[in-house]
Amino acid sequence: MPHLPEISYARVVAVLPNALSFALLGCIESLLSAVVADSMTGRRHRSNCELVAQGIANIASPLFGGICVTGNIARTATNVRSGARGPVSGMLHSVFLLLFMLVAAPLASYIPLAALAGVLAVVAWNMAEKHEFATLMRASLGDAVVLLVTFLLVIFRDLTEGILVGFALSALLFLHRMAQAVEVENARPQVEEDKADSVNGNGRGAYDVEMATDPDVAVIRVSGAFFFGAAAAVGAALDRIGEQPKAYIFDLSAVSVLDSTGAATIEGFVRKARHRGAAVYIAGATPAVRRTLLIHGIKPPRVRFRMRLADAIAFAARNAKVAA
Repeated sequence: MPHLPEISYARVVAVLPNALSFALLGCIESLLSAVVADSMTGRRHRSNCELVAQGIANIASPLFGGICVTGNIARTATNVRSGARGPVSGMLHSVFLLLFMLVAAPLASYIPLAALAGVLAVVAWNMAEKHEFATLMRASLGDAVVLLVTFLLVIFRDLTEGILVGFALSALLFLHRMAQAVEVENARPQVEEDKADSVNGNGRGAYDVEMATDPDVAVIRVSGAFFFGAAAAVGAALDRIGEQPKAYIFDLSAVSVLDSTGAATIEGFVRKARHRGAAVYIAGATPAVRRTLLIHGIKPPRVRFRMRLADAIAFAARNAKVAA
């Protein structure tokens, strides 16, 4: 009969770290199994439905003395290759497993492990996407490294360990590429450029004739994800502005993400500009970017916000002439 175990605060604290680890790994393996099934059937799974169903199963199973369950890649791939592609196939699979366990469990000990290993090897080979593997190897050095490390860890260590390391490496690779994609342009002459201040090999602070609007106003255009990975390089580019205008305009209309480190970089530039007596304007900031700036103290009267770059240029030029 189903029953609830004895629950105490000390027991919850003791099992909570392992429970969270099992839940995370179970979610990863189940979603990976669903992705494999998608690649074989051409369909798209519903991640929320998959995880909610797994959570309900893992809540109900212990009440009957069961253990945690996850999606299984090998059985899923075998099921799909046998022609079973609907939701009923999973139910029938569970029913047959229950029947085999109740009726044929004593006979399972007579199956040679070598035969089972051969079956698993064939299943693994059939569900491997050889062409996709070769394509990723040719894509880029970073993708090839992530693929090989994940592949070797899955084979020689463990599936979950390989997936976690692969996720971590992919995240680092993504951050590196996002940092390289950030660009800074301005319409002021630059001090001598060095390699440390270059972006994508093209050089930061490229002179843009369209932004050379007024000799007293410097327009600085930042584009991309301005986060901690690019903050140092962007700060170096800002420091290389040679002339000292009466007003700076930050055009942030092309900034998709701004984190605390990026906001701190802008705040440092604002502090230096105001120390020199220059006004600072921010144009085109999205609500999310503006909220981050306000949290870090980049707000009136230290800076002035404008929705459009043209309005900011006209306002800054007019104030610069009045101040003169």
